[in-house]
Amino acid sequence: MIAVIGDVHGCFLTLVKLFNKIRISYPHVPIYCVGDLVDRGNNSYDVLRFMIDERINFTAGNHDYMFYDFFKDPSSNLARTWVFNGNEATIESYEEHNRELYLHLDHIKKTPFFYDLDDCFISHAGISEHYRRIIESENYSSEILSEVVNNNFRNDDGVLWARGALLNIGKLQVVGHTKNKDVTFDESSNTVYIDTGACVGNKLSAVVVHQHKIIETLEEKTHLNDII
Repeated sequence: MIAVIGDVHGCFLTLVKLFNKIRISYPHVPIYCVGDLVDRGNNSYDVLRFMIDERINFTAGNHDYMFYDFFKDPSSNLARTWVFNGNEATIESYEEHNRELYLHLDHIKKTPFFYDLDDCFISHAGISEHYRRIIESENYSSEILSEVVNNNFRNDDGVLWARGALLNIGKLQVVGHTKNKDVTFDESSNTVYIDTGACVGNKLSAVVVHQHKIIETLEEKTHLNDII
């Protein structure tokens, strides 16, 4: 059994409240996050610090990689794209934390693009239907998925960016990236979408999963100090 938190986007105060809800109900479960820790909300530095301090496993989202590239690979398309995707709040949150900035960037780089667990498959945007011919849904392997993901993560259909239909890989996918008002399950791809728009004033959500089944959904209304 595990818990998975949706896109946080700098909403630290909201994250802490949701984290405490998970710990009260499920004190010993491992906690994961689907990424997009930074941008838009006011407290990206605090979010990353909290994730690291509490040992919350996360997959890097497209916003986390734009953040990384801006400082580490500034000529890349991701770096140039970041200036149009809410980077001002992230930069401001690190103004007095220059040393931690580079430690956090290194932590983002080290995090995997997905977790293929007994309970579910976690990534930021999911495995796109685009890769059906490469991945056999009834008999896929982590090795094949790793090759597909690592070779295509910067593409529009890659695991950081996919917006279209996702592939049914034979186990529950837990993803963020695509906002919904509520946690939403897509039966055709066996995917649960858990980005519920914390950064736009809706809520931060998490699912508790056991052996490919959603046991419970937990949520926390966005704290206004995270976004105003």
